[in-house]
Amino acid sequence: METKIIRVAQGKDSTLSHLYIGGLFCCYLLEDTIRKKKIPGLTCIPEGEYGLSLNHWAGMNAKYALRYPKMHEGMVEITEIPNFQLVFFHTGNYHTQTAGCPLTGSYWQRLDGDYQVMGSRAAYQYAYPMLVKEIRRGNDRLTVVNEVVFKWGMGEAWQP
Repeated sequence: METKIIRVAQGKDSTLSHLYIGGLFCCYLLEDTIRKKKIPGLTCIPEGEYGLSLNHWAGMNAKYALRYPKMHEGMVEITEIPNFQLVFFHTGNYHTQTAGCPLTGSYWQRLDGDYQVMGSRAAYQYAYPMLVKEIRRGNDRLTVVNEVVFKWGMGEAWQP
């Protein structure tokens, strides 16, 4: 079973992505903008193949254990990113909340040239158990691809 992030649209400072688990669409993701060089907290991770693991020691664990006590088993971390660590799937709505991590969303909106995801907690509660299940099964690889079809520019219409 493959876990895959496909980036589909780019705003001024945001990137809208799809998360697929086992070939099935799971939820939307919001990330920072795509850049050739990763800048901590301001850029999404580069295209490539990465590991997935459960992180039990990072600070977000305590917050998420309280928020989701029945399902939390550790933060789902994207590993093997050159020179970066602590990149987690987590909740949030705006690119300013990503800190370089993918945010889960049930649906998306575009506002002032940027994307935002809504229904983040519901999407997280849906995606998280599936990600944990795949990690526990040994399906702990993530593929990230840029297939941006739409770019949004200031005062411009959609551009392929």
